[in-house]
Amino acid sequence: MTTNPDSDSNFVSWFRSVAPYFHAFRGKTFVIALGGEVVADGKFALLAHDINLLQAAGMRIILVHGSRPQIEAQLRQRRAKARYKDGLRITNAVALECVKEAVGLLRVEIDALLSQGLPNSPMAGAAINTVSGNFITAQPHGIRDGVDFQYTGLVRKVDVAAINGCLDASNIVIISNVGYSPTGEVFNLSMEDVAVATAKAMGAAKLVFLTDEPVCDAKGQLITELSADEAETLSAGDNALTDDTRLYLAHAIEAVRGGVPRAHLVSHHVDGAILIELFTHDGSGSMVTAKGLERLRPATIDDVGGILQLIEPLEADGTLVYRSREILEREVSRFFVVEHDRMIVGCAALYPFPKGRTAELAAVAIRPEYRRMGYGEKLLDAITAQAKRQGLRKLIVLTTLAAHWFIERGFALGNVSSLPEPKRSLYNWQRRSKVLVKSL
Repeated sequence: MTTNPDSDSNFVSWFRSVAPYFHAFRGKTFVIALGGEVVADGKFALLAHDINLLQAAGMRIILVHGSRPQIEAQLRQRRAKARYKDGLRITNAVALECVKEAVGLLRVEIDALLSQGLPNSPMAGAAINTVSGNFITAQPHGIRDGVDFQYTGLVRKVDVAAINGCLDASNIVIISNVGYSPTGEVFNLSMEDVAVATAKAMGAAKLVFLTDEPVCDAKGQLITELSADEAETLSAGDNALTDDTRLYLAHAIEAVRGGVPRAHLVSHHVDGAILIELFTHDGSGSMVTAKGLERLRPATIDDVGGILQLIEPLEADGTLVYRSREILEREVSRFFVVEHDRMIVGCAALYPFPKGRTAELAAVAIRPEYRRMGYGEKLLDAITAQAKRQGLRKLIVLTTLAAHWFIERGFALGNVSSLPEPKRSLYNWQRRSKVLVKSL
């Protein structure tokens, strides 16, 4: 047997990189919502493999499915006409029979695909149990603008205790677009409404919509993350979002404003899109949050490891002066960090010299992939504000490579004599760092 050291090294590096996600997600509830077209187009077979992996990794999975294409097929068989109002189906008695038929057939197909245990596939050795039931209590949608929606309903209540009992028993819970009234009536529900109501009621960590097209900007570039306000502005604008994507985006906004921490829109046309979205930092789709993911704050002792990851490559190439972990732990209160989705992507430190009413800006580091996103400026602003609060009048920085960046932001070239004592006596003449000064 031969091995490829580079391939093995890449595998080990990748496997270690996903470990934090396993720790973060184990025991958390995920709601995955998909339209009936995912099954109709034959895409659910691969999705079943990914759901199996999530379940095996300790995540509590609730699968919410729609059945629009299957209902349409049933209507065509009966030569009945589909009726809609504002994108919502008007469900008469014939349409309700089609809903029941479509949901029943779809449930059998989903069960079958989740039950496969084929050798040499991700499902090999899997023992997935699925559970469905009358988890959704519904009420009539009623008469709107003079239109009677008949058996079209709204979610009234989610049976949290029953769903939790099924999840605690390591089952995947499957919820369809059908709800039941206390009087025994059956109602056709919107899959999106069921998914949002379930995610909110269950305190889900994530709600994932499988959509036909990703969320893109006017240039066709994927938008990987949006706040609820940004998503609302985008959805209201004149853009190229498909009707389904716009619909899912609106429900993602509702979910995060209702307390769900993250809502994701991923394309069901991309193989493994859910895994890429959940287990890589860049993801494959669009993530919606109630507020932006960026946070600038003072560092704590828990940030030492993240700061070391930022500064060690710059220390290795001589850009920054070496700091041991022990020194960093003692001085961490002098640091500010920028977090992006709970990962530290930038840092900077302030070292005051009160006698000369001067401070040094030091250890400025930004992850390479975030260097054009304005984080350096934001850290500089935070350090400047902190220096002013301490009554300092001058900010200095020593750099070997970034002099122009600082000059463009108001610093002027100085010399060693510009440094306060004892910094002047510690100046490293071998590094020959340039001294830059800025008045506050």
